[in-house]
Amino acid sequence: MWRVLLHNDDYTTMDFVIHVLVAYFHKSTAEATHIMLQVHRKGIGVAGTYTRDVAETKVELVTQEARSQGMPLMVSAEPEG
Repeated sequence: MWRVLLHNDDYTTMDFVIHVLVAYFHKSTAEATHIMLQVHRKGIGVAGTYTRDVAETKVELVTQEARSQGMPLMVSAEPEG
């Protein structure tokens, strides 16, 4: 299994991070807010854990939307454990 990670930056808005977590990772608003604050405070947060193919697809889709909205949000995937 692979973890999809969101990385903090100084430009991506907190609202956009919450939007991504709700839209692409099916988080509740409360859960998305918690993860967003973790990204903001610790520099990184886990959006979810998926098979490699699903994780890579989510990284691509979120990155495409972020760029289309002018956000530099960095999203990555790494093996769990």
